[in-house]
Amino acid sequence: MSGFLSPEAWTVAALSLKVSMVATLFTVPIATGIAYFLATRRFPGWHILNGLCHLPLVMPPVITGYLLLLGFRPDGIFGRVFEQAFGIGFAFQWTGAALAASVMAFPLVMRPIRLAFESQDREVLETAKTLGAGRLIAFATISLPLALPGILAGAVLGFAKALGEFGATITFVSNIPGETQTLALAVYSLLQSPSGDREALTLIIIGVAISFVAIVLSEWISNRISMRRGGPDA
Repeated sequence: MSGFLSPEAWTVAALSLKVSMVATLFTVPIATGIAYFLATRRFPGWHILNGLCHLPLVMPPVITGYLLLLGFRPDGIFGRVFEQAFGIGFAFQWTGAALAASVMAFPLVMRPIRLAFESQDREVLETAKTLGAGRLIAFATISLPLALPGILAGAVLGFAKALGEFGATITFVSNIPGETQTLALAVYSLLQSPSGDREALTLIIIGVAISFVAIVLSEWISNRISMRRGGPDA
């Protein structure tokens, strides 16, 4: 297997997995909280907040990357705060690649989760409240478990998006081998070279394989959840 992949390809694959996993783990809790808020509240600025959450989905990725660079570079307002408070830098580092992937994946993660919360039976939640369950208890014991398939779907979509993210990443953190060069960036670089087709194809196969495994795993987990609930797949 070691002959199948060059050391550089192994580095790219490992970095891509790390960036995608960190981006997904960071995005899912935030997306779940905002999705629940949007699903259970209606207020004058609801459509504005919902629109802002979906903005990375329709805005050119290069613009998103440039805005991230303005805000999270060392002298940017957010970059300075994270550097001083947590010692974390983003510009031209793998953490920046994870941040860019997280921002680009956020709409895809949040939407199925929001729909999962919106589809829940309100009478069940109201009954729980009349029995003395507070909002937090009802969320943790009823809403969140019922939304698990939607959360899982959002996580898979977010992981896949993070794995293939290109425009915002290359604008924000450049294409630095061993530091920010993920699968998409490495394939792009290899395709610029006349002799890079073979290794580019290898990386493409790796990306497809990782995405396929993620989808199959999510379907398996979703079926297990349905079986435990006595759903149609049981």
